[in-house]
Amino acid sequence: MPTDLELLTFEATHERHTGVKEETIRTELGMTPARYYQRLGRFIDTLDAVKHDPVLVHRLRRRQDQTEGRRRARLAS
Repeated sequence: MPTDLELLTFEATHERHTGVKEETIRTELGMTPARYYQRLGRFIDTLDAVKHDPVLVHRLRRRQDQTEGRRRARLAS
């Protein structure tokens, strides 16, 4: 099982969410894409993640906030 830092490093080199990325998550990291994104989502909220790659972490946090906003808007309608 990869470490949280390894997940962040992987994300830095595989930014786009595609079918190829999902297959690579399965084969290289040995986990499902859902589990990958759960762990990555939790890790980007830590100080260790920010220390490791602050630019990537802030970009991922912005993307996460946008996704949450769209989800809330959809539920409110």
